[in-house]
Amino acid sequence: MIKHIVAWNFADEAEGADKATNVALVADALRALPAVIDGIVEFEVVVAQPGMDMTFDLALNSAFTDAEALQAYAVHPEHQKVVALIGARRTGRACIDYDPEKL
Repeated sequence: MIKHIVAWNFADEAEGADKATNVALVADALRALPAVIDGIVEFEVVVAQPGMDMTFDLALNSAFTDAEALQAYAVHPEHQKVVALIGARRTGRACIDYDPEKL
């Protein structure tokens, strides 16, 4: 299994919408991916909660069957549509991929 964790910050306004609207739009788009992409074992989309300590606006905590499944996800056309959606709205990104069996 390969864990894939990504976190994003979003612009206060982008693509004609405010941050909250864009975060919700991207969160919904991400949540649709497990239904169309094979190899996903876990897929948790997390929106920062007001009043809680936060560094990022949106995060994805996911797991894939193996490195090949993660690579297939990365280039999948539906994922690429979400990448473009995020790219037009984000101001920052952090990512870590790891094999929990090798910790």
